[in-house]
Amino acid sequence: MEPLFKTVIYNQHVKLGAQMMAFGGWNMPVQYRTGIVQEHLATRNHAGIFDVSHMGRLHISGPSALAFLQHVLSNNAAGLEVGESQYTLIPNEQGGAIDDAYLYRFVPDQYLLVVNASNREKDLAHFQTILAHFPNVQLIDNTANTGMISLQGPQSRDILAAIMDSGHFPEPLKNRLSTATLKGIPAWISRTGYTGEPLGFELFIPGHAAPVLWNLLIENGACPAGLGARDTLRLEAGLPLYGHELGIDEKGNEIPVFSLPLSRIAVSFSDLKAGFIGKSALFHQFEALKLIMDRNFSRIQDLPRMIFPLALTDKGVIRSGCRVYQGMNPVGYVTSGTMVPYQKVAGQGMLSRLTSEKGMRSVGLALLDSRLCEGDVLSVDIRGKMTPAVIVPYHLRSEAPPFARPILYDALYQAENDASCAQDILRKVDTLIDDAARNSIWRQQECINLIPSEQTPSKLVRLLSALDPSGRYAEHKKMKAFSEADVFYYQGVDFIEKVEHLLQKELRAYFGCTLVETRLISGQMANTAVFSALCDHLNRSDRKSEQRRIRRVLNHHIIKGGHLSAQPMGALRDFVARDPQTDKAAVINFPVLEENPYQIDVAAACQMIADYQPELIIFGKSMILHREPIADIRSFVDSQNLDCVLLYDMAHVLGLCGPFYQNPFREGADIVTGSTHKTFFGTQRGVIAADFNRDCIQYPLWEAVERRAFPGSVSNHHLGTLVGLLMAVYEMNAFKTGYQKQVIGNAKAFAAALKDCGLNVAGDPAISFTETHQVILSVGYARGPEMALRLEDNNIIVNYQAAPDEEGFTAAGALRMGVAEMTRFGMKETDFQTLAELIHDVIVQNKPVKSQVTAFRKRFQEMQYCFSENEPRVQKILEAIV
Repeated sequence: MEPLFKTVIYNQHVKLGAQMMAFGGWNMPVQYRTGIVQEHLATRNHAGIFDVSHMGRLHISGPSALAFLQHVLSNNAAGLEVGESQYTLIPNEQGGAIDDAYLYRFVPDQYLLVVNASNREKDLAHFQTILAHFPNVQLIDNTANTGMISLQGPQSRDILAAIMDSGHFPEPLKNRLSTATLKGIPAWISRTGYTGEPLGFELFIPGHAAPVLWNLLIENGACPAGLGARDTLRLEAGLPLYGHELGIDEKGNEIPVFSLPLSRIAVSFSDLKAGFIGKSALFHQFEALKLIMDRNFSRIQDLPRMIFPLALTDKGVIRSGCRVYQGMNPVGYVTSGTMVPYQKVAGQGMLSRLTSEKGMRSVGLALLDSRLCEGDVLSVDIRGKMTPAVIVPYHLRSEAPPFARPILYDALYQAENDASCAQDILRKVDTLIDDAARNSIWRQQECINLIPSEQTPSKLVRLLSALDPSGRYAEHKKMKAFSEADVFYYQGVDFIEKVEHLLQKELRAYFGCTLVETRLISGQMANTAVFSALCDHLNRSDRKSEQRRIRRVLNHHIIKGGHLSAQPMGALRDFVARDPQTDKAAVINFPVLEENPYQIDVAAACQMIADYQPELIIFGKSMILHREPIADIRSFVDSQNLDCVLLYDMAHVLGLCGPFYQNPFREGADIVTGSTHKTFFGTQRGVIAADFNRDCIQYPLWEAVERRAFPGSVSNHHLGTLVGLLMAVYEMNAFKTGYQKQVIGNAKAFAAALKDCGLNVAGDPAISFTETHQVILSVGYARGPEMALRLEDNNIIVNYQAAPDEEGFTAAGALRMGVAEMTRFGMKETDFQTLAELIHDVIVQNKPVKSQVTAFRKRFQEMQYCFSENEPRVQKILEAIV
């Protein structure tokens, strides 16, 4: 028997009393004195540390490195920017996997490929047979002289931060990379792992420094975990293990790569990959998969079996090799299975929490007949006993950092009883009325409302919105045959036609522009209409070919506060092209200042524009503290002669448009969109504005906007709230000067007061932290939801928000607050100073201040910056409603 390799951290495992075993030619810890179950739970609840130095680490460089990787790997290596990594496979010509791997690009001129320990020599031999065709490639095996440590779990971020001397964390997105120094140790850091944890890092360090770093991480709270826990964690997460879910099946046949769910992100058929190894066989599997997903099994011979998560519904333990049946028919076998521990959960949704009570469940992965699907009830032969099981979509979910959440099969298939009788309906009617009245009194009379995307309309606006024509139709369209006159498709619309014309006139005056579209009923819809119109405009010379999408878009990433509607996951999704280089949406993001992630780095943005030449640039954020650099970007775009549309989504700052904040059209914006109910006084609707003349080359784009508003977006454009909006715009034009000045003054005073109370206010102190209505308060990683709930219990309503360095809203460590609504109710700078002290008492001292807040709110009951809501006006509307 050949001697086993030892990792550079071997001696530390022995000192910790680890139980060692042979694995892939290495002497590795299977568990420590704590045991597999405790190591699993420690990773899920705190942080586990794994020695993964046995994994093969191959450094690939040279002029032909990318071409080589594109040929031997299944994924699109050309899509990796510096600072990114990807899961990939090493395919063979038969469409099976020689190995699965991770490809990292820490530096421009080199790639790091991490392969399985047991396959390292096989992989190297495979690569050597191909390298002869790529003479300008250097492949170096650095496994022996480097260390690799995996730090996984909800506390991993804090542990790593405690020893980080310099550098920074990777961007808070999966597969991102960075470099840092950890107590003097140079480290490459990746947001990757093999546990299913939403928060975890893999660290690449010099071999001699690995034992030191290992000890440092343990000293700062990480729990050593062995291969046993690593296997239960990866199985619970549904991640494959080579030799089980990949490689050769029980009959000695290749397991098709597309049997594995992860193949859908690990295989690319990009034109940039040409004839990579196994492409033909993989493409046949891919075509079969698409048909199978539509329940078409005509090509099932190309993909006869697939990997499914399997959960027992009775007592027993699934083990690798167990046979699986549907009725009496064999349908496959278990590839991996065991008992895994989990922490039981109390409560629901964001209020749920992991308890100290532990449970155990048997979970597995199985290679089963491709005709099966989620929810199918099966039987597993466990030592001769047929034990019921069910195919589940997953055992664990990881999209709510910092914790991974166990998903039990019975929680997925709970039935709801929706039956009700007539008496129930009457009771529900009374309950609804009582609850609605109580809620309105609470929010309008007892609470301090600080959510920056909300605004209470005046009483006249609300009442007018309930009048006829609420619920009616007034579809209309400009027709060139009638000299651009609007033609209405319904009768009885004279009043709403008048309202729309007046509304457009008032909004043109407000924006200082020539064109306004008011039929959209939300800001997101307004953006969708603009994106659709731009696609229509780009294809105006060719209506027969497949209509192309927007080739490149520059926007704010949602993690940096960008609007949801401006993301590929939002309204932009169906209108932006796929980048052939990356296989992703052709979207690039504004760079931000290193010292202030809330502000665009204009110089870097201009360089990005020159490099990528976007067709659409989207300004505007939902977490916005600064003016947008429209004038600077406009000037640069013009200097480059770029055909590019500048869109400013002013959703949050629409009510601040003017001399105290920004005049977007004077600064160079082409189009403005927005919500009419945040800082603006209106009902919940959307608006599009532009400043094109009829002889302008961009005027046809505006005509496309009108077409995409109707009939492209709406039929009934909610006429009641349109009437209310007209009153709101009258108010805005009459009172905007005093209102806008007071909002910005209040925001600056509020931020300064919070800072004076010792709280951590985000932003630039040189401008009193904000130039808008928003104030952002940092309360500690993942404490945002807790603090927002604590404030709500004290009648202070805010919303928690992920800061730019946090992984998502469930890990939010910030509170986003806005002063617009309470400014309208009469609060001034000194009042926000008082409020800051109350917030300090709640957050820092956990002091109950509900009665104080309620009493404080009593001083601010009468709405300002609106027309008198005198009794005759209100009575006239009420009589009309009745």
